[in-house]
Amino acid sequence: MSVPPLFALLLSVSFAACAPPAAELETSIRFATINVEDLRTDDLLNPDHPRLRLIARQLQMMRPDVVLVNEIAYDQPGVPGFREGDESGLNGARLASILAISQDNGFEPLRYRAFMAPSNTGQASGYDLDHDGRAVMSYPQPLSAGPDGSPAAQTPDGRAYGNDNWGFGTFPGQYAMALLVREDLEIVENEVRTFQHFRWSQLPGALRPTDAESGEPWYPDEVWEQFPLSSKSHWDIPVRLPDGRVVHVLASHPTPPAFDGPERRNKNRNHDEIRFWSAYLDGSDAIIDDGGSRGGLAAGEQFVIMGDLNADPDEGDGVDNPIGTWLLSHPRVNGDFVPQADSAGVAAFPQLDADDTARWFLRVDYVLPSTGLEVLAGGIERPSSANAPETSDHFPVWIDIALQ
Repeated sequence: MSVPPLFALLLSVSFAACAPPAAELETSIRFATINVEDLRTDDLLNPDHPRLRLIARQLQMMRPDVVLVNEIAYDQPGVPGFREGDESGLNGARLASILAISQDNGFEPLRYRAFMAPSNTGQASGYDLDHDGRAVMSYPQPLSAGPDGSPAAQTPDGRAYGNDNWGFGTFPGQYAMALLVREDLEIVENEVRTFQHFRWSQLPGALRPTDAESGEPWYPDEVWEQFPLSSKSHWDIPVRLPDGRVVHVLASHPTPPAFDGPERRNKNRNHDEIRFWSAYLDGSDAIIDDGGSRGGLAAGEQFVIMGDLNADPDEGDGVDNPIGTWLLSHPRVNGDFVPQADSAGVAAFPQLDADDTARWFLRVDYVLPSTGLEVLAGGIERPSSANAPETSDHFPVWIDIALQ
C-alpha cells in the first residue's frame, strides 16, 4: 500500500515521549487514552486510509496494554457506512483488526479484544435543546473524510441536528468510544457497568442550566426529567491484570465546556459529567447503572479514570475547575503524577505547556490512577517535529502501572 508523501514524513518522525514498550517491561502494564478525532465506519473499512494507518502505527509504537479510543463512531443500522447484516458496535473490533497488522517494518502487531457500547451522541431528543426555535430530528448525509484522511467538516445543517441531540453528533453514534484490551487480559464482563441513561437530574446537586434573561430553567421539566447526564456514556470496565488484580477502567468523554451561551448548558454538563466520577468513587446511592443496579465503586477497588475530559485544571472555560475540585484532589485518586511530553516534544511545540494534551493549548486528556496503584512512568505522545502530519487535534497520553 502506498503512502502519500506528506504522511510518509511521519514514518520517519519518532514520537517524543514514547518509553520502552510496556510489553517488554514484565513488571508493568500500560494504560493509555487517545482521541482519534472523528474516526468513522467508512474510514475503518478502508485499509488504505492514510490517517488511520498513521494512528495504527502510533499505537504500535506506544504499545498500550489497555487503551481507550475517543471519537470512534458507534456503528449501528441506519447510519453512514453501516453494512446491512452486520452487528452493531463492530468499529472497535475493526480497529483492533487493523492494529493486528504491522504498519511498518519493525513494528510488531498489537492484538486486542474490543469493548463498545451505545452512545448518546447523535441521538435525537425531539426537543429544541438549543432554543433556536425548532426541534431538528433528522440529519443530512455527512461529508466524507478528505483524500488524506482528515476528518470531514461539519455543516450548518449537521450542527443544527447535533445541537438538539442528547449528545452532540451530526449522525447517531458519532464521537463514541471503544476500549481495547490486550487479548490475554480478561474483561470481567459480568461486572461491566454502563451509565448511558443515568439522568442528569439524578446527580445530587446537578447544575441545571438557567435562562439568563428569564431566570427560568433552560430545559423545561419535561426535558430535564429525561435528559441524560452523559454526552456519550460513562463506563466501568473491570480488567483483570496478569498479577490477578482487577483494575476498573472508568471511561468517559464529557461535552466541551463551550459552544453555549449565558445559560452555560454545556459548561454545567461538562462539570457534572466529571463530578459523576467523584460521586461514583464516594459510593453514592444516587448512582444507578443501565441495568438498574445502584451505588458506586466499592471501597478498596482499584481503578484508572481515562478519557478526553475536556477540562484543564489551570486554564480553559470549565465551571469551578471540575478536574481539580472533583478528581485531582479526591482522596482515592493519585493526582500527583502529571504526564508530560519529553524535551523533543516540548521543543517541537513551544507554544504548548509540557502537560498540554491538545493542540489547542490545554490539558484535557487523562489517565488518572487510584492511590493504590504505583505509577512507574508516563508521558504525552507528541511528534518530535512540528512538520509531521496531524493524526488528531489531541496527543495520546499513557502511564505504566507496576505489577505485583
